[in-house]
Amino acid sequence: MEFKDHIKSLGQRVVKLKGQVNTEEATKNAFIMPFIKELGYDVFNPFEVTPELVADIGIKQGEKIDYAIMQNGEPIILIECKHHAVPLNVNNASQLFRYFHTTKAKFSILTNGVEYKFYTDLVEPNKMDDKPFFSFNITDIKDNQIEELKKFHKAHYDFENIVNTASDLKYTNELKKLIHTEFTTPGVDFVKHFARQVYPSVITAKVLEQFTNLTKASVNQYISDLITERLKLALTKENEVIKEQDAALVQETAPNPNQVITTHEELEGFMIVKTILRQKVPVSRIVYRDALSYFAILLDDNNRKTLCRLYFNGTKKYMVTLNDQRKEVRHDLSSLDDIFNYSEELLSVLEGYEKVNEKI
Repeated sequence: MEFKDHIKSLGQRVVKLKGQVNTEEATKNAFIMPFIKELGYDVFNPFEVTPELVADIGIKQGEKIDYAIMQNGEPIILIECKHHAVPLNVNNASQLFRYFHTTKAKFSILTNGVEYKFYTDLVEPNKMDDKPFFSFNITDIKDNQIEELKKFHKAHYDFENIVNTASDLKYTNELKKLIHTEFTTPGVDFVKHFARQVYPSVITAKVLEQFTNLTKASVNQYISDLITERLKLALTKENEVIKEQDAALVQETAPNPNQVITTHEELEGFMIVKTILRQKVPVSRIVYRDALSYFAILLDDNNRKTLCRLYFNGTKKYMVTLNDQRKEVRHDLSSLDDIFNYSEELLSVLEGYEKVNEKI
């Protein structure tokens, strides 16, 4: 599994376990320590991860930070943890603010195991910023956020690289929030900026009210049109992929049928797939087409609804399914019974086709 897959898997774990995690300590053990582990650090090695790092601050002696990620004997990232039900804000980051300037760490993380907020000292050297430069919700983390998070992985950690991009990341996030606010509830200055360019007279209070509604409606319409165009483009590309797959299948099935031999093993694999899927659809809808190099199992005898392909002609037997992006995923099989291990994948492919049918 790639780093992205590990992080998304952790997000799914958090969703499943939140109801059973009732304390801050349990949050650390169930959510935050696995997160640190996914960043490539050994949570049981104090030379890499030190729990309850002691930081003496003035008259406050012996205060502790929950975790410190270490490098060459010095902390590089401080982590303050809260219970997953506790909202994260400046008030519960007070310990991080105090500790930040007492260590050599240049990054700190405030987290409740669900949300993660990353801080540094962009505004004033050695003083932690009030606002994070990077934040995400691990249960709904985006691919671009995972790419930013990957920079903190032990194998990729480069202080200069992160610092050089932190400022842009911080202000990009702030601008995105501002744009979201203006698009949903346009402010006076935002509305006037556009109204002055299309309205030929003085912007009175009545005109401003009119253009506030017009601006909001125009933004929504523009976004809707943009999404529609993106969907059309995506569908066009998908149709091109489907045509290529159809052409390949025709090419495979074109030779003399006598050259294609359907084996008992392929038929038995077909029966197993039908057994798995019959809980969702009638078995009459599940058919097969045998080709020279693979044995295709289809829904509704439709080339565009490939449920899986069985590759039993080589020395190694395996099954292939298509993921959400219609990319092939290979599943090695040591025996036919192993097909049952991929029941969820087969059902997921089936449900994807059924959802498309419902929309149609």
